[in-house]
Amino acid sequence: MKIRSVLSAAALAVATTFAATQALAQDTFTLRLAETWGPNFPIFGDASKNMAKMAEEMSDGRLRIRIDSANKHKAPFGVFDMVKAGQYDMGHSASYYWKGKVPNTLFFTSMPFGMNAMEQYAWFYHGEGMELMQEVYNPHNLMSFPGGNTGIQMGGWFRKEINSVEDLQGLKMRIPGFAGEVFAEVGVSPTNIAPGELYTALERNTIDAVEWVGPALDLRLGFQQIADYYYTGWHEPATELQFLVNKKTWEKLPADLREILRVSMRLSSYEMLVQSQHENAKAWASIQEEYPNVQIKRFPDEVFQAMKEANDKLLKEAAEGDELAAKIVKSQQEYLEQSRAYTDISERAYLNTMGEVE
Repeated sequence: MKIRSVLSAAALAVATTFAATQALAQDTFTLRLAETWGPNFPIFGDASKNMAKMAEEMSDGRLRIRIDSANKHKAPFGVFDMVKAGQYDMGHSASYYWKGKVPNTLFFTSMPFGMNAMEQYAWFYHGEGMELMQEVYNPHNLMSFPGGNTGIQMGGWFRKEINSVEDLQGLKMRIPGFAGEVFAEVGVSPTNIAPGELYTALERNTIDAVEWVGPALDLRLGFQQIADYYYTGWHEPATELQFLVNKKTWEKLPADLREILRVSMRLSSYEMLVQSQHENAKAWASIQEEYPNVQIKRFPDEVFQAMKEANDKLLKEAAEGDELAAKIVKSQQEYLEQSRAYTDISERAYLNTMGEVE
């Protein structure tokens, strides 16, 4: 009888543990995500929606993500603080928006004269990018993941043609991140304005020029109706958005849901890059047909030289004053040098050859 009682108790314990494990496995988690963009914002907003859809489908409904757009939470540039404080579990924004709070965050969006999208993704996932980014965000109760890439961004819309460095003096321009600091060095007065306010600012001469993304999103905002000069890019060769995750939220998720969330973020980021290429090509064809006033321009060599010198100066200053910044700058520069050597004999060589054939 004693042996039977012990066996019965053991069987009951096993059954109870199994039931508890099964119940835990079936628990559902609903996370709240705040995004910088307005509702139904194309491409950028699609990335967060795609991520949420994939996470729910792959988890069979156990992981759900509710998205609040900027019109809901009223703080497009407050995403960092809201996720850090746990007001939201996740965020979707751009890392360089937080450079005023944590200067080293700006390195993880895109750097002037830096890596293209393929090179940058390789740095994130096969170089030191993810580890260095997490080192920056760790002290703030946050985890950061690549959140979608636009590819190279256009250099901006200008009301007047830029023929020299003198033409930049005092020019008021919406341009964020490190590029804004570079432009400031050569005489521009940079500012950052929420996406929904850009058209009005340009129309009312609050700013003289605006950098946003590329043809697909620029066309929707209507800049081509105001400014004739559309400059090619240099400042954001691989603009990466970001998913922010509150660390406590992450740690509460079961291991399988953490992996589902990680994969969903990564896949939606890739999808945004592909979508950006597709939509930009369509939009550029539309601009060419409907707005013949738009002229594609390249900044003069004199301006590029001044910007490159300013960029090098600012990077050196950042590295001298901050050990972590120095480590990030060194990692990016070394990876760019290695990766670009191959890009030169592959992508660049192909495009140059096709240009000659045409």
